[in-house]
Amino acid sequence: MRQIADLHLHSKYSRATSKDLDLEHLELWSKIKGLQIIGTGDFTHPAWFKDLATKLVEVKSGLYQLSDNYKIKLTQASEYLTAESYQSPVYFLPSAEISCIYKQGEKTRRIHLVILAPNLVAVAKLNERLNKIGNLRSDGRPILGWSAKNLLELILEVDANFMVIPAHIWTPWFSLFGSKSGFDTVAECFGDLAKHIFAMETGLSSDPAMNWRLSALDQYTLVSNSDAHSLRRLGREANVWEIAAKDLSYREIYRILKERDQEKFLYTIEFFPEEGRYHWDGHAACQKSYPPSQSRELNKLCPVCRKPLTIGVLSRVEELADRPVDFKANRVPYKSLVSLEQIIGEALEKTPTTKAVAAVYQKLVKFGGGELPVLLDLTAEQLATCVDSEVIQAILAVRASQVKVKPGYDGVYGEVKISLNKPNKALKQKSLFG
Repeated sequence: MRQIADLHLHSKYSRATSKDLDLEHLELWSKIKGLQIIGTGDFTHPAWFKDLATKLVEVKSGLYQLSDNYKIKLTQASEYLTAESYQSPVYFLPSAEISCIYKQGEKTRRIHLVILAPNLVAVAKLNERLNKIGNLRSDGRPILGWSAKNLLELILEVDANFMVIPAHIWTPWFSLFGSKSGFDTVAECFGDLAKHIFAMETGLSSDPAMNWRLSALDQYTLVSNSDAHSLRRLGREANVWEIAAKDLSYREIYRILKERDQEKFLYTIEFFPEEGRYHWDGHAACQKSYPPSQSRELNKLCPVCRKPLTIGVLSRVEELADRPVDFKANRVPYKSLVSLEQIIGEALEKTPTTKAVAAVYQKLVKFGGGELPVLLDLTAEQLATCVDSEVIQAILAVRASQVKVKPGYDGVYGEVKISLNKPNKALKQKSLFG
């Protein structure tokens, strides 16, 4: 049975997040997106942990569902969901992200870690320990003045079944390999505890193929998650597993990731990496961006203000890679997608936030049983019973990677343009009016 999982996201208690990120809406929007498993996010925050303990019920070992008392009724979601898709289960897996900021090797390190917990009992024990180290109430993603190694050691002392996954490992400012504050190797960061790290999150600005260029990463399972700060961002990156309902548990997910089980780990769902906010080098204030070769020619300085460029993911990968760009690895494959609202918007030549796009989006999601099933599964013939040919063409073009992307840089998202065969507007008007 296919299970689509997004394990890194945030609650309303994290900074710069939507106030709709409560358990009720997370469950509802997981069904709209077509997700079966999601992280809770932010389990370190006291108020959020109270919600988790109050509203969630453990239904499988280490996996929870929202109590019926708190579910949003179908009558409030019928524009997106049929009765069948409304009944589809959504499992919550306890998760959090912690920011470690500390000095090591005469350099300030800023490392973000995704923490996956075996159950809420273990979370309560961990929170008790962490509360003695830092202020857990200040942010859903707390900042601790501990090294990543020391935090990993503490977490495993609480319960050896926790999973610690370095988050968005190439992001310049806050990651394991980041150009601004990261390391060159896993061992530099975690020392003799590096053996307890067995999965890495690739982040929005890189895809698995970029990571395959580093032989040092061959021993790690590459995972992808949304890092969502709003409901509509859920599932923009995700993991797709084959797990029978009877086998579904935290322990089985742990095993798949640790053993790199390619029979059970089917593929990851990805951004086109150029769309990520840190793919190229650049300087947002001066609106300048460059691929690695041009950046090197500029000595990595902005030609306008002469300040250092923010060195992006592609440059950093090239710096550490020991394999060519086109290296093919026998690893978990991936599929690159564009959000359905964006696809519809391009097909209709309207912005994704318009009512016209929303109407088509709701119709498609309800018909297909979720956004991801529409993007991944529906045939052209099935789509034709629901939407016009322009939308069908756009969905099929994305599946075939027929897109052009202006790369993102220095915190600015890239811009995706889908390759569509549309008639020239002037000729179309001429034919209409003779």
